[in-house]
Amino acid sequence: MAEKAKIIGIARHRLSTDGDGVTTLVAFYGCPLRCKYCLNPQSIGDGSRFREYTPEELYAETCIDELYFLATNGGITFGGGEPCLYPKFIRKFREICGPSWRINLETSLNVSRYNINELLPFVNSFIIDIKDMNPDIYQDYTGKTNNLVLDNLRSIVKAGREQDCLIRLPLIPNFNTVADRLKSQDILETLGFTNFDSFTYQKRLH
Repeated sequence: MAEKAKIIGIARHRLSTDGDGVTTLVAFYGCPLRCKYCLNPQSIGDGSRFREYTPEELYAETCIDELYFLATNGGITFGGGEPCLYPKFIRKFREICGPSWRINLETSLNVSRYNINELLPFVNSFIIDIKDMNPDIYQDYTGKTNNLVLDNLRSIVKAGREQDCLIRLPLIPNFNTVADRLKSQDILETLGFTNFDSFTYQKRLH
């Protein structure tokens, strides 16, 4: 049976917003978190907006931009939702597109360690939305614990891939403070991470 994934959108010609060079953002349906200000609520909606793709079908739709990818060191950014729920799909896609395209993952890392270990050999970079390292703040905001996130951060460091990660540290209105964010960065720096993007969420209730 062909590996399939539920995809809610494909956005072409993104420049230096989701990784190096020109990228195409592929957004997966499904997410383990229920963030209070979800930035992409269609990824956890009723499922009426997604289309199922095989890796071959997705490649056929994205290879039109291969020249841009190769000229700019760009490629595909898998986001969502949570792309790390689809390790077999991404692995197969890498086999089809070959090593020349960059593959980036936008992820919360709140998936099993197995999924991350499966993806590490096939992914060039990770854009990690960490929410907050304080477990109480994290659970209050996402509805989940951050135990898996910590496990996966350690797995990434163990694999020597921490320099391939951009850690996104949001200021979340009514949930954390600038001081909380600095504490999160201190913890992450202790683990070995050095690349950070600090920003403020725009409140978007649903």
